[in-house]
Amino acid sequence: MTNTSAQQTVTRLYARLVVPDAPRAIDFYRAALGAEETERYTGPDGRIVHALLRLGGSVVAVKDADEGDPGPASLGGSRVIMALDVSDADAVAEAMLRGGATVVYPVADQHYGQRGGRLADPFGHLWMISQTIEDLTPEQIQARTDELST
Repeated sequence: MTNTSAQQTVTRLYARLVVPDAPRAIDFYRAALGAEETERYTGPDGRIVHALLRLGGSVVAVKDADEGDPGPASLGGSRVIMALDVSDADAVAEAMLRGGATVVYPVADQHYGQRGGRLADPFGHLWMISQTIEDLTPEQIQARTDELST
């Protein structure tokens, strides 16, 4: 069915993470991020073709890599960074590291009022983990950003 309206309406948006071992990835996201699996569908070979996970108020889908949907490793790495706002960036980073993630940028206080860092999960997806430590206006953030380049 085609919507002929000049303006389209988005009804839902979520990331779809393609991984080499979806059951193991789902276990990792449960343990490290507190994800709750709400849907799972498998193909005739038992591989996951779609699983939906709830992370706080957001959802993300996970599926096994295949010829049509290659994982990050076969593409030379992830081209998307998942940004995850949390109540304790250090605790989430530690949980991810225990599950096999690696540090890209260590968790630290950032000039834009966040404490955060970047990690790569064991499946090649990048996660920016952050928590608010200062309530700054956009103007304050821009001023601090400008100071970095002087």
